[in-house]
Amino acid sequence: METQVIVRIDSRLKQQAVGLAKAEGKNVSLVIRELLEKYVRDRDMSLYIDDLWVRIGNSLKNAGKTQNDVEQAIRDVRKHS
Repeated sequence: METQVIVRIDSRLKQQAVGLAKAEGKNVSLVIRELLEKYVRDRDMSLYIDDLWVRIGNSLKNAGKTQNDVEQAIRDVRKHS
């Protein structure tokens, strides 16, 4: 469910934002939503960690590693710690 947020900005800034958004075929609400989504995404550690796990998994797959290889590597490291 979407909700509304009221933000107060200078009228000159609003006019500039409207013009730039319009030039991109967007409205100001869409531009602000995109900016807020990026802001949260860039600062949300859980999203970063989730993305990191995906990248690690993809790297392992690309290297031909299997779940058994990973489990064996963990056992080996624990044995030598």
